[in-house]
Amino acid sequence: MTFLKTDLLDGIVTLTIDRPPANAFNLALIGELQNAFRQAARDAQTRVIVLTGAGRVFGAGQDITEMKANGESLSYRQHLLETYNPLILQIRRIEKPVIAAIHGACAGASLGIALACDLRLAADSARFVVGFTGIGLAPDSGVSLLLPALIGLGRAAEFAFSNQPISAEKALEWGMVNRVVSLDNLMAETQHTAAQLAAGPVGAFGLSKRLFNRAVLPNLEEMLDYEAHIQEIAGKGAEHKEGVAAFLEKRLPKF
Repeated sequence: MTFLKTDLLDGIVTLTIDRPPANAFNLALIGELQNAFRQAARDAQTRVIVLTGAGRVFGAGQDITEMKANGESLSYRQHLLETYNPLILQIRRIEKPVIAAIHGACAGASLGIALACDLRLAADSARFVVGFTGIGLAPDSGVSLLLPALIGLGRAAEFAFSNQPISAEKALEWGMVNRVVSLDNLMAETQHTAAQLAAGPVGAFGLSKRLFNRAVLPNLEEMLDYEAHIQEIAGKGAEHKEGVAAFLEKRLPKF
């Protein structure tokens, strides 16, 4: 079974995450995304990458049920080193524009992946949730670096701690997304933007991306590694155990 639809047209590869009901990530889906970005990096026909979600949401982050099915012996650090960390680095290092088209919920690791993209176009229905502290974890998937870089440290701390959603309008006001359009127009606007980029000097775009990475995210790889270290600590804590139990039992956690 595949959870990622791939379509290439006129130099634009559209990657659609399709794992109902919430496009939560499991190991198979993460592997498919890693493979898709490897292929896009090698393929001379691919000039722009669009990443979106099927159905009503962009993505709910990591599938907690799958994580807990692996038992208490699971190393969160090892998991991140094999899954989200290399994927975030792929998105930032591919020397082609990457556009996220976001609608509905975008939470947890899905938020990190969206923030790693070069441009974010959001439907007016989009809402962004940091998510991790709700189950007693710390931000990972690059969120600890990318979110403060985009919206400021104070706002990042507030929404990481409160776990409240950031609306599409606030995301636009704070520079978290580039544009907000109606849900009906999201993919048309995204494809229009992608076509403009595909017709441009993609090599120069890639070199520009190198500069942006060096100027703004020079410690990205180091921070991803430190996130994995911190998540290993959080994952063994009583707060995480209670957070997951509450999530699975559909009740408020008692931290």
